[in-house]
Amino acid sequence: MKYYSLHHNSPQVSFREAVINGIAPDRGLYFPQEIRPLPPSFFEKIGAYDEQEIAFSAIRQFVGADIPEDELRTILGQVLDFEFPLVAIEEGVATLELFHGPTMAFKDVGARFMARCLGYFSGDRKKEVTVLVATSGDTGGAVANGFLGVPGVQVVILYPRGKVSEIQERQLTTLGRNISALEVEGTFDDCQRMVKQAFLDADLKQHTTLTSANSINVARWLPQMFYFLFAYRQAADQGKELVFSVPSGNFGNICAGMVAQRLGMPVTHFIASTNINDTVPRFMQQGHYDPRPSLSTISNAMDVGDPSNFDRIRHLFDDDFQALANHLTAYSFTDKETRKAILHIYQHSGYVADPHGAVGYLGVKKYQETHPHTYGIFLETAHPIKFLDVVEPVLGKKLEIPPQIQKVMDGKKVSTPIATYDELQSFLASPAR
Repeated sequence: MKYYSLHHNSPQVSFREAVINGIAPDRGLYFPQEIRPLPPSFFEKIGAYDEQEIAFSAIRQFVGADIPEDELRTILGQVLDFEFPLVAIEEGVATLELFHGPTMAFKDVGARFMARCLGYFSGDRKKEVTVLVATSGDTGGAVANGFLGVPGVQVVILYPRGKVSEIQERQLTTLGRNISALEVEGTFDDCQRMVKQAFLDADLKQHTTLTSANSINVARWLPQMFYFLFAYRQAADQGKELVFSVPSGNFGNICAGMVAQRLGMPVTHFIASTNINDTVPRFMQQGHYDPRPSLSTISNAMDVGDPSNFDRIRHLFDDDFQALANHLTAYSFTDKETRKAILHIYQHSGYVADPHGAVGYLGVKKYQETHPHTYGIFLETAHPIKFLDVVEPVLGKKLEIPPQIQKVMDGKKVSTPIATYDELQSFLASPAR
């Protein structure tokens, strides 16, 4: 499998090179040369397969010959060692829980898969690789946990000061070892801008090999299609048209779902549910892409003003707006609506949703106002414990802290404050890092 840049000004590369490069030299995102559908029999018999076999069947073509089949199966077995249950919420609505991994966020799968791929590739490299990543919330903790102790890999995580939850911050600042956290004076968009600038810095490249663990990296992005396939396996017998509502920030997760659809997964429609950072909902209404600076909300992992992966989504549909609109609807919701949804879900079903899942629920319900005979699945992307300051006051109850979270609560925070790209460049170039 070859990968090309969406800007079309860089050479095609292998999966291995795409993972190590992170982003193409022309600043374009890598995209697979082709997406070959799986045979219809795969989906007809999907209930007979376990999660590792489903994942292997889906990802094999994208990895190609760069990782032997036996090694790829081993990697998937290590990555997919927790559950992905589909939980009924009400008639016609269910949630897919993606928070049963080590950092209790959906990004555990992509981060762990990429870490193991990069670890495999680093075995024949003499030069250390630095994973540079920006986070608006859960990415940082998932990447830190996934790459902790991986030989030949250093991890540098940029996060916006005061704009992630306390638990999210502790998950990325207390591990030490090969993990460094940079506390940026600014927004997630500022963090992401610095990361992209670093990849284009010719001076920095002379002595540092950089790659990204954001969903711009194909090894972080593509494994997210597993979720949709796992959900389909559990919902295939519902007898209704299946729609997914995906809480969306950088749009990697929903884009991966659309790749699963291209593989042949029977799904009718996707709903991109955002907070007030509504660049894509406005685009889907007006046909004009107009990114704006991100705004802080209680669903902070979606506080993205210019989502990188929307380029991939548009490319999937050959930048044909009507073709995209036939498969994607986008809504935005306020913090007030999100809080009301958290309370409503709990009062009517006893289920405790986090702010991102609540936004996903709102998307399902709004879509079903005009499509009542669909079976809607919204993705619950993080455990509500990670948003105690929001969920507990809304519900008026204390949440029990799971062991995955408890173990980081007493750790010592270690971070380096920065405000400019020059400070990031100096940090990355420092031999003492």
